Amino acid sequence: MTKQELNTSEYNPFYSGYLSLVSVDTELIQGFEANANTVSSFFQSIPIDKWDYAYAEGKWTIKETFQHMIDTERVFQFRCFHIARHDKTSLPGFEQNDYIMPSKANSKTIEALLEEFIAVRKSFVALLKSLSTEDLIQIGIANGSDMSARAIAYINLGHCQHHINVINERYL
Repeated sequence: MTKQELNTSEYNPFYSGYLSLVSVDTELIQGFEANANTVSSFFQSIPIDKWDYAYAEGKWTIKETFQHMIDTERVFQFRCFHIARHDKTSLPGFEQNDYIMPSKANSKTIEALLEEFIAVRKSFVALLKSLSTEDLIQIGIANGSDMSARAIAYINLGHCQHHINVINERYL
């Protein structure tokens, strides 16, 4: 299964920006595994003195941005699982800013954040490996919009790339 197979009816147009950051020939499982290496290597390459840096007042630090990526991956994994299991119950959105302060990201070490990311990603990969094509093309409702399980997974990859781009442009 590649991203090219996605139909625009499988996701809200809001997510088009994230999806545009994922190559059309990206195969789902291989894409997740390769992206895990990309994300881990990227964050390991950031100088320690930059981890607590925010480029403007009220903006997240790099640690908080990484925590946001981890939290979003957890939410997207649950959405993917929920929809892939043919559950038609509407899933709520989540307010990303409400999650940051309780996460205490700035008190975590780089190693702890990397460990957390790798554990969450491995769990998402295991879930994806357990799903059939029929499961992945299921449509459900998340945050008020129709979404397929596979679209959520590909959006997650684009979301990670989006934040790497932002960090490169505004933090480093």
